[in-house]
Amino acid sequence: MLRSSRLREARAAAGAPARDGGGAPGAAARKGRGVCGAAPAVLDNATVPLYAQLADLFRQRIQKGIWSEGEKLPSLEQLVQEFGVARVTVRQAVERLTRDGLVSPQRGRGTFVTAAPHTDRWLRVETTLRNLAEVYRDTQPTILNIDESSTRSPRITAADGVAAERYVHMRRIHKHQERPYCVIDIYLDAKIFARHAAKFRTQTVIPLLLKMPSVTIAAARQLLTISTADLEVARHLETHVNAPVAEVRRVFTDPRRRVIYLAEVTYRGDFVHMEMDLKP
Repeated sequence: MLRSSRLREARAAAGAPARDGGGAPGAAARKGRGVCGAAPAVLDNATVPLYAQLADLFRQRIQKGIWSEGEKLPSLEQLVQEFGVARVTVRQAVERLTRDGLVSPQRGRGTFVTAAPHTDRWLRVETTLRNLAEVYRDTQPTILNIDESSTRSPRITAADGVAAERYVHMRRIHKHQERPYCVIDIYLDAKIFARHAAKFRTQTVIPLLLKMPSVTIAAARQLLTISTADLEVARHLETHVNAPVAEVRRVFTDPRRRVIYLAEVTYRGDFVHMEMDLKP
């Protein structure tokens, strides 16, 4: 009995669904797990505490206006049933939003939305090379070089072009107002790097390339993919595992189709927005 009691306490502290008699999930949890009998996918990652994931989901609802300012949140029991988690998990999630100033519990009345999360989607995904260079000039990111190697080569396909003889690899974190917004792997033609090595180590690469009269960028293309942060990316970008990210792969080639620059960039999803003019 003592062991079963401690097990239930441990599960509750970890945010796991309460169980009846140490066996099947309790009635409230069963109702919240839906038709398939499984917890919502957004809460399935064991690396991040359930209450932290739930707090992020609540924050998104407030951000999107699903729960508007002044509105009362669903009751504790309703949230337990919806997400199939323990009462302590919901309480911890609400406490996190309370500390952030987004909600306010009122005794005898419930919990009310008091503010919306601050949005900082300042980084626009540009679709022209010149505009992309201007973004880097205007934002003046803080650059943290976390790796430099002349032995690591990029993955180049036939569609990308022809590989240069050798590349210099630089892994960096870019910060804006002391907040990391992207981690980037850059592969630069070693001959080009050697011409301005000191500048390439301390400045953003694209504006430098455009200012070099000896370098001609004949073609530039990029591919954007929506993904989620793995453990390493989450650590660098100071976000949680499985947080939304935008992955961008950029390839610049010279007139001979030689790949002179290749970058694989991962942006925090909450910093990025994209606008496109649609052709009629």
